[in-house]
Amino acid sequence: MQKIIRKDNLIIIPSSLIYLAKVDDFVEKGLKKLGLNKDQLADIAISVTEVVNNAIVHGNKNNPQKKVTLRLITDESSIKIEVEDEGKGFDLDALPCPITEENLLKEVGRGIFILRSLMDKVDFVFKKEGGTVVRLVKYLKKDKKT
Repeated sequence: MQKIIRKDNLIIIPSSLIYLAKVDDFVEKGLKKLGLNKDQLADIAISVTEVVNNAIVHGNKNNPQKKVTLRLITDESSIKIEVEDEGKGFDLDALPCPITEENLLKEVGRGIFILRSLMDKVDFVFKKEGGTVVRLVKYLKKDKKT
């Protein structure tokens, strides 16, 4: 296994799916103190798994020499998650719509649609020098835990 770098609000992993559980654990620990309800936790967990999986598989092409960096920034009103890969990026506008009839039964191509459904804000930054940063935001609604 290659080295994982872990700091207060940052984890850097090699591009291999075997590290997904480490990322999940890191995010769960970072969110534990915020008193989120089950729905909020599930939305964030699914979204983070999807983005990190995409960064590893599509961004970095499963190259373990390339890294995926996740930053978790929390405050009283929101959770911000940034996932950065070292890939070549992609054309966001060229992705097929997953809810059109010809794409409904396809097993792939729903990730960004899912992110936008579960999170309050999703942004993509395509760096000139290479790499994509996906920024996820979940606004905290102070309600009763379920």
